[in-house]
Amino acid sequence: MNAKPAVLEFRGLQKDYGSTRALQPLDHRFEGGRIHALIGKNGSGKSTLIKMTAGAVAPSAGEILLDGRPLALRSPQDAFAAGIVTVHQELSLIPELSVAENIFLGRMPKAGAFIRWGRLNEMARRLLDDMGATGIDPAARVASLSVGRQQVVEIAKAMSYAPRVLQLDEPTSALARDEVDHLFALLRRLRDKGVLMIYVSHRLAELPEIADDIAVLRDGAFIGAVDIAQATPRTIVDMMFGQVEEFVRHDSHAHPSEVVLEVRNLKIEGLIEDVSFALRKGEVLGIAGMLGSGRTELLRGIFGADPIAGGQILVAGTPVERPSPRRMRALGVGYTSEDRKAKGLVQILSCHANLCLAGLSRMAASGWTSERRERPYVLRQIEDLRIKLGAPELPVSSLSGGNQQKIVVGNWLNIGPRVLLFDEPSRGVDVQAKQQIFQMMFQLAQKGLAAIVVSTELEELPAVCDRILVLKNGRLSHEFGPDIGAKALYEACMADPS
Repeated sequence: MNAKPAVLEFRGLQKDYGSTRALQPLDHRFEGGRIHALIGKNGSGKSTLIKMTAGAVAPSAGEILLDGRPLALRSPQDAFAAGIVTVHQELSLIPELSVAENIFLGRMPKAGAFIRWGRLNEMARRLLDDMGATGIDPAARVASLSVGRQQVVEIAKAMSYAPRVLQLDEPTSALARDEVDHLFALLRRLRDKGVLMIYVSHRLAELPEIADDIAVLRDGAFIGAVDIAQATPRTIVDMMFGQVEEFVRHDSHAHPSEVVLEVRNLKIEGLIEDVSFALRKGEVLGIAGMLGSGRTELLRGIFGADPIAGGQILVAGTPVERPSPRRMRALGVGYTSEDRKAKGLVQILSCHANLCLAGLSRMAASGWTSERRERPYVLRQIEDLRIKLGAPELPVSSLSGGNQQKIVVGNWLNIGPRVLLFDEPSRGVDVQAKQQIFQMMFQLAQKGLAAIVVSTELEELPAVCDRILVLKNGRLSHEFGPDIGAKALYEACMADPS
């Protein structure tokens, strides 16, 4: 390891994609022997900065310097040569190869044309021991390891290049708590060896445990950096969001005495613990929380898409035995996935077909269906949801993100639901489409439909929801009414559970 810690500096670094400026001119320096958290909302410019430093994207202007020397990073290989290695959120390991093979893939020691297996495992063992990862067998297949240990192998692979700068993009997003603890211990060891680390995370609550300081990007602009000792939740929120636009909300349509869905002491192994709440007819209930809090897992557990380890789900007062998507759909519960393209829609099918997928059994009571029978259901949703399309027969992939989201909702409305679970309903759509989606939720609530809404953009929830529950580490920690401000909601999500 280099005795002298590195200094990574950006001078006027800028990135444009056509007429869109993804990163405003950035001037900042990161010093070695420290873990620098890089945070910001979706679209703030974090990924753009990481990609430029990794050599994957060329800057439009400005320069990157390492120890005062300008770098020409035209490819990831140039970054490797300069001592900059990036560990991306998606692991790049080959499951069927061993730990040692993955670490030194393409660089294995050879004697002539033959790999020196003993030497390979010895090199991997020495590297893992040096990192404090003594419990990982270099000869083990990667597929046999937990996700946490695979993440350690990914970092070991990066460390095999003896980097001076290590970039980590959401390294804890798929890890359990004990795996996070082990990873943090490893990162502290690397920091103490002088490695400069840039740590990207949406899990703001974990930053006091691991970061030395926090740098913030907002809407492509560098807002500033603050030492972790001064980084209170209010400071972080103010830097990330500035002046937050508050949406105008509508009156509540909840029926206080009519519970349509109840969750009692729900448990999902390792993810959700003892969650209980009731949802009323016409109510829009928000679930807030940081990345990794268990929001999506809670919705999937209620819908029966993931197995529950304990507790009870009741629909209209009746307990649901062994919840499954088929059973929940039959009871009038629909679920719009956060990944609408891959899980909410069939891209090669028409808009007509996608609007009929969930409700086919309702449209074809005798077991037979036809376009003629389906057409009234399709046209009703197109009209009611104001879906803009050339013709129902066109592929759903031809629509904008906002109109695709309306197709997802219309598909579930065709089962005649009493409850809809919305996971990130406004992700990837423009401001106008967001307002249309919110308006649609209000109209559905007015008709008596109950909804649970999960959104990463927490500032949206007070505008849309009648109540907001805060989920932290798989447990409910707070409950708020719609008068909660966006910044106060973020602070509650970041604070320790009460």
